[in-house]
Amino acid sequence: MSTNKRTYWQDNLRLVRFCLTIWFVVSFGFGILLVDVLNQIQIGGVRLGFWFAQQGSIYAFVVLIFYYAWRMSVVDKAHGVTED
Repeated sequence: MSTNKRTYWQDNLRLVRFCLTIWFVVSFGFGILLVDVLNQIQIGGVRLGFWFAQQGSIYAFVVLIFYYAWRMSVVDKAHGVTED
């Protein structure tokens, strides 16, 4: 594999690892492991742990989708692999 392809693939994997880490922290960490701690905080009358488990993780996933698409286009342009 050429150096350019290898660095492109490494950049891609680094981005995927970052997104999966955020996904894990928000869904498993906030929604399951830290739910009791977060439930001590209330915002608008709703316990924060419950909110993360039910809605916060969904919002985080949508933000991650847009972030991944934007960041991957930056990586593509940096390596000359654009779809334009």
